[in-house]
Amino acid sequence: MFFHYHPYNPILYENTKYLIIGTLPPPRFCSKELKLKDVDFCYGSKDNLLWQIFNQIFSLNLVFENSTKAIEQRYDFLKNKKIGICDIVESCHREKLDASDNGMLNIKLRDLLKYLSTYKNIDTIFFTGKNSKNSPEYFFRQILKKEKIKFEKVEDKFLRVHKFIFENRTIITISLTSPSNAANRFIGSNILYKEEKKRNIDFTHFDFRLNEYKRALSFENLKFN
Repeated sequence: MFFHYHPYNPILYENTKYLIIGTLPPPRFCSKELKLKDVDFCYGSKDNLLWQIFNQIFSLNLVFENSTKAIEQRYDFLKNKKIGICDIVESCHREKLDASDNGMLNIKLRDLLKYLSTYKNIDTIFFTGKNSKNSPEYFFRQILKKEKIKFEKVEDKFLRVHKFIFENRTIITISLTSPSNAANRFIGSNILYKEEKKRNIDFTHFDFRLNEYKRALSFENLKFN
């Protein structure tokens, strides 16, 4: 049985407004047996598309390599855009040495509500995954249910959007398609993807994510400056 823990502390600043919540990076990030194009950072796997999406949307000119420069670029971006990262899983056990959310056992969650209480400017949460078993939204729902906090649907067509009230402030959540390539099967079966693919044969899984993340980042005129 492999003990899989989160190797990074939450990245939060006093003025953080937007919070990214996922689960865990791949197990190799615990042992620091990184691949050539991995970045020793949250969502730094060469196979994870989050930073490629941000790189294109915000024209960041990021480097994708195991280097100090790559890490500093990502810290600078998050701080400048008031974005924090606080994945929801602190640790788990695995029978198979992979990054599958479904394979997590004996899961220990982080106290997300404590962070929301401390960082009072946070008003928007982005889940890097939708409401499948062991997804960030799935776990967050459990936390809210335990505290008897209502999780209300706002939209579930082009974007999956909910809201809840915590300490007298309304917080919006947007659940995105996972930036992991494991979600490509889901994308391939998505009707929006199929419709766009009919119009443009060159439309890719990455394009689908890019469009969704652009729409999420502009939801109700969010200000990333």
